[in-house]
Amino acid sequence: MYKIMFVCHGNICRSPMAEFIMKKLVTDSGMSDQFHIASSATSTEELGNTVYPPARAELAKHGIGCARKTAVRLMKSDYDKFDYFIGMDTANIRNMKHIFGSDSGGKIFKLLTFASRGDDVSDPWYSRDFSKAYSDIEEGCKGLLSSIIKQK
Repeated sequence: MYKIMFVCHGNICRSPMAEFIMKKLVTDSGMSDQFHIASSATSTEELGNTVYPPARAELAKHGIGCARKTAVRLMKSDYDKFDYFIGMDTANIRNMKHIFGSDSGGKIFKLLTFASRGDDVSDPWYSRDFSKAYSDIEEGCKGLLSSIIKQK
């Protein structure tokens, strides 16, 4: 079983979008029983809040639901429970390493590295471009899934 945790600042836009996009990709590929996929925040400011309505609407445009998802915080204890920690931007990577104390297992990655890009997924909370965020996240998730399949 592959265990993936997507991470962003508040867990109300990018990381839940990634969680549910990836769940759809693995379901569509017939491999949902081989994956455990979740998402979390590096901050505490949105804990308990649902997915931000424009992010939820963008997912819905693509036939993806995210009902009952609420923001949760990444915990140090999560490091031993997951194989991959996928951050949306450089700040997420830095904050994950701070929460975990290190990345001794080499489990922390920036999402768009799986799309052969080094840039960040821009935060639609600020850019208001949820369509661009969706496109970037989908591209990164497809690359991540492809990378995992090649490693099998």
